[in-house]
Amino acid sequence: MSKINIQTKSSLALNNSAGGVHERWRLIKDSVGRYGIVVGGLGVIFAIAVIFLYLLYVVYPLFISATAQAVNQYSVPDSSKGKTLFLGIEEQNEVGVRYTDNGEVIFFSVQTGKTILNQSIKIPEGSKIVSFSQGSPVSEGAVVYGLSNGKAVIVKHQYKITYPDNVRLITPSIDYPMGEEPIVVNESGAALDKIAVIIGEKTSAIVAKTADKIHLSSFEKEKSLFADEAKLTRTDTVLDYSALDVADILIDKEGRNLYLLNKNGQLGLFDIADKSSPTLIYEQNVIEAGQAVTSSAFLNGDLSLLIGDSNGLVSQWSKVRDKLNHFAMQKIRVFKVSDKAVLAINPEQRRKGFMTVDASGDVGVYHTTSEREMIKERVVDSAPVAAAISPRANALLVEAENGKISFWTLDNKHPEVSIRSLWQEVWYESYPKPDYVWQSSSANSDFEPKYSLTPLVFGTLKAAFYAMLVAMPLALMGAIYTAYFMTSKMRQYVKPSIELMGALPTVILGFLAGLWLAPIIEEYLAGLFALIIIVPLCVIAFAFAWQFLPKSTLQKIPEGWESAILIPVIILSAWFAFTVSVPLEAFLFNGTLRDWFKTELGIGYDQRNALVVGIAMGFAVIPTIYSIAEDAIFSVPKHLTVGSLALGATTWQTMTKVVLLTASPGIFSAVMIGLGRAVGETMIVLMATGNTPVMDLSVFQGLRTLAANIAVEMPESAVDSTHYRVLFLAALVLFMFTFIFNTLAEIIRQRLREKYSSL
Repeated sequence: MSKINIQTKSSLALNNSAGGVHERWRLIKDSVGRYGIVVGGLGVIFAIAVIFLYLLYVVYPLFISATAQAVNQYSVPDSSKGKTLFLGIEEQNEVGVRYTDNGEVIFFSVQTGKTILNQSIKIPEGSKIVSFSQGSPVSEGAVVYGLSNGKAVIVKHQYKITYPDNVRLITPSIDYPMGEEPIVVNESGAALDKIAVIIGEKTSAIVAKTADKIHLSSFEKEKSLFADEAKLTRTDTVLDYSALDVADILIDKEGRNLYLLNKNGQLGLFDIADKSSPTLIYEQNVIEAGQAVTSSAFLNGDLSLLIGDSNGLVSQWSKVRDKLNHFAMQKIRVFKVSDKAVLAINPEQRRKGFMTVDASGDVGVYHTTSEREMIKERVVDSAPVAAAISPRANALLVEAENGKISFWTLDNKHPEVSIRSLWQEVWYESYPKPDYVWQSSSANSDFEPKYSLTPLVFGTLKAAFYAMLVAMPLALMGAIYTAYFMTSKMRQYVKPSIELMGALPTVILGFLAGLWLAPIIEEYLAGLFALIIIVPLCVIAFAFAWQFLPKSTLQKIPEGWESAILIPVIILSAWFAFTVSVPLEAFLFNGTLRDWFKTELGIGYDQRNALVVGIAMGFAVIPTIYSIAEDAIFSVPKHLTVGSLALGATTWQTMTKVVLLTASPGIFSAVMIGLGRAVGETMIVLMATGNTPVMDLSVFQGLRTLAANIAVEMPESAVDSTHYRVLFLAALVLFMFTFIFNTLAEIIRQRLREKYSSL
């Protein structure tokens, strides 16, 4: 007896020992799982926070204010050589140039003011300099002197860069692109009171004003295949225009448009494409009454005029087409730069910005597209004489009446971006009206970047809307039927098959949508609309006829498998809809439905459009919504449905009043996750939309989404450029959109769960 007790105690001890080990392992596993979940959750939050902070880090410089820093002030180099007519800086901000009214060209160190080179322009004896003008930036440093004897001298300053002993050396010099001999502009010998010049590879032109006439002299270079030297053809014309009050002359870089501006603000625009017969095409007053024009210049690209007046305003005028398709000068925007007269306007050579200098010595830097005032500084204490901004717009020189030159550096990296240019309508050059436009690059260096995010956000929402319009009814109705009405055996085949659709790569779906689906929809557009009508009617007709089948036939079909019988019905009705579409179009619309939309409703049709995207992206979103919604409906406790049925409710009443309300948090989550998938989709919209950033509600027009835009343009953008940072801003907008939307969705889901948890 005692032996048995000893064995029993030993067994209990072993069992207790084994149970203790298992208990300890269970506790260890619980702890590891608990801490692992906490660490994983915190890791996700940390990763999201890091992504958000990095996006902010890249985007933040777009909105930093520009700065100006005084570097040095020194006396005018070789001031005894004459008064300054023009100041210039070379690209590296090392060498400056000063043209004087005595025909001297003085090159000096920008940092110290020390003279580097002094050269004299060959002015004929007995003549004086009476006018001066700088050529277009495409003329690469060309300037022109107008003389008292009716002649002109064109000079060009240039810089040669060498690297002796690996040290950069800039050697300045002057050249005469049209020859050293003065060019006769007015044969009568009258003084050239005002003058302008352009120097191009093939066409050069001089426009000069005498006391009573405007003279145009053009030079065309024609190079023969069999000769080394080019033949120069000259054309001289006198414009039919009053020269009495002309205060400024401007020629665009193409040599096609000539602008004559008088002090009272009267602007005359000539078409000089045909140099032998210039034509006055437009005339208008461009400043307010009582004001005087004090300065004018072309904005970079020569598509717009900047006109400063005595009231401190700078207005931008651009040539646009009116409703009658005629060219007209349109005032795009106005900058209030000072309370005093604007004495000089210096455009940037590589961007749509400009520098102004007023009568009190204040210097301002502005950007036209963003309409931002970047810098406003008092650079000199007395009235300015001349000013220059460097080719890279990162330095400036200002000479004052006291004989001092001030050298300043500028830090103005991203002037193109502002809240207005990103989200509001902007009036771009040559556009007939303000508009939302995304166009980040062009082959032309004078291009005006257009960074409006509005059409991209619009395209994102449009694509998501049509995708959800396709996906939600199919996915939710399919989930309800599968979870509530379908037999468990059939559900074992249907649910995995639909979920397997979610494994299809979106690049494949985009490829098929762009190259296969889009042409089919274009050809059978009427069939697609007929499909929406014919298939439901055929299903209803089949369901109606179903009840008249013999009972013996109905009993052979297992309960819950009726939907399988509908598959051939749907396929045959869809085939019928597409088959009759072509003759139906010919009968109803006397042609194609696309042509009818165009002629009768004015609705255009692009092959890759929102309709294609909606179908393809809806196909990609359906598995996500279906799977989550089906699980939510299927997980509704059975005692709720059984109790409802036991109390006399019908199957449909139970489904609508009990099942759907109980599963509503899960269904809502399914819809929100599907929407998030649609908003962030990249490859389908990239391949099936045509990538046209237009704001058009039409389902037959293309679009461009934020995600697709980032995927397309990020590889082409220069690191840390404005374009690069704006793309990161687009990513930040997409990030914030999904974050805010998902947060609100989670709040709504929790409230739905609390509301219907008591059912």
